[in-house]
Amino acid sequence: MSEKIEQPVQHYDKEEIVYNVDTHKDHGEVGVVDAPNGGRAAWTVVFGCFCGMFAIYGVNYSWGLFLRTYNQSVYIGQMNALSWIGSICISLYFIIGPINEWVVRKLGYTKMLAIGTIMCPLALMLASISHQIWHLYLTQGVMFGIGASFVWFSCIAAPMEWFSSRRGIAVGITMCGSGVGGLILSNICQAIIQRDLGYRWALRVAGFICFFFLVLATIFVKQSPAHLAMQSRMDENREGFREMFSRQKKLLQNTEFNMMLIVGFITTFGYLVPSFLLPSYATSLHLNPWIGTNLSAIMSAINAISKLANGFTSDRIGRINGLFICTFLSGVMSLAIWTNARTEASIWVFAVLYGFFGGGYLTLFPASIPQVAGYDNISAANGLLYFSNTFGYLFGTPIASAIINRSTPPNYVYAAVWGGLLMAVGGLFCLALRVVRAGWKPLVKV
Repeated sequence: MSEKIEQPVQHYDKEEIVYNVDTHKDHGEVGVVDAPNGGRAAWTVVFGCFCGMFAIYGVNYSWGLFLRTYNQSVYIGQMNALSWIGSICISLYFIIGPINEWVVRKLGYTKMLAIGTIMCPLALMLASISHQIWHLYLTQGVMFGIGASFVWFSCIAAPMEWFSSRRGIAVGITMCGSGVGGLILSNICQAIIQRDLGYRWALRVAGFICFFFLVLATIFVKQSPAHLAMQSRMDENREGFREMFSRQKKLLQNTEFNMMLIVGFITTFGYLVPSFLLPSYATSLHLNPWIGTNLSAIMSAINAISKLANGFTSDRIGRINGLFICTFLSGVMSLAIWTNARTEASIWVFAVLYGFFGGGYLTLFPASIPQVAGYDNISAANGLLYFSNTFGYLFGTPIASAIINRSTPPNYVYAAVWGGLLMAVGGLFCLALRVVRAGWKPLVKV
């Protein structure tokens, strides 16, 4: 049995927080009793993280709507060039990854979020006065993406620090913000465009909404007392880049961590392909225009429900078990359903199923990190894992766009196969990680 050393009780906002350090890392639920586990302060932090995800992913999940508008009405027939804007943006969400631990120590979450609060809304405002595609590259792509990077790493790490056995539901609620944000923002932007106010006002309104929610995130997201104490020890020891890179090197010597790196690298090439291309696919089939208009919103709604449901369920069946199931089935949905979707009903079935399992993948990947890397390495592990995602998010959708446009008219089946295979292969690596940790025993919680 693992030996547990109980640390002194700490006080924060009049809430008692007890945390334990597991001195024996075995193949069980690593990272379950090594952190605070709730309380009023912790749930307030989760609310702030929800707001941060609402802002940055609400804009990101609305990109399919803007892409369709740009391609049909503004920069007509330039799909390949336009598809890079969304890819550049989402890939830069993780750009500070290699130095994330250092940035967190020097700035803290409040200052990081303040930077994002300035950059992200400003990027959308500048995009609204753009007149060339390269203007959108710099604003809606680069500037928003870099600003969102400071928001993402703050909001994804905070719930991991504040929760242990309820970490799955905490991260699930946080990530639910992305689905709710996508649902609300995409509908608002679509309504503005349809009422002849135009895409420029849609960008401006999105910028105001983004600013409001990022202000809330800046106010409420804080580091946990345990994490602040750890950073204080690092500062006392005058640890710098050398020590940070040394911890990263040790993580890269961990087989299980490397398997998670592989999962993240592979799946990010395929995950966003349906979200970005499905509205255009529905339009290409000459289906009811309402479908293409509302697909992004419906997928965001399903994503929100999925993140809560899968976060709650994973705390009971194991987060890595849930990660395997959701990742693999996301790929299967693309290969089995999207490749054969030619009717309104079949597209809706795919959107619902992919939205559910894809939302589970997006939630359980970060929720599994402390189990594999350890509580003390959350910042370093987040930085490395999500920086490896940069390449997939940058090149995945443009590759899919180039593949479908090799034929006339565009053949979206190729995109379905591309995205589906990558997600399914990533799911198999999740299975391999689960086997390495717990063997072939199917009922073991991992």
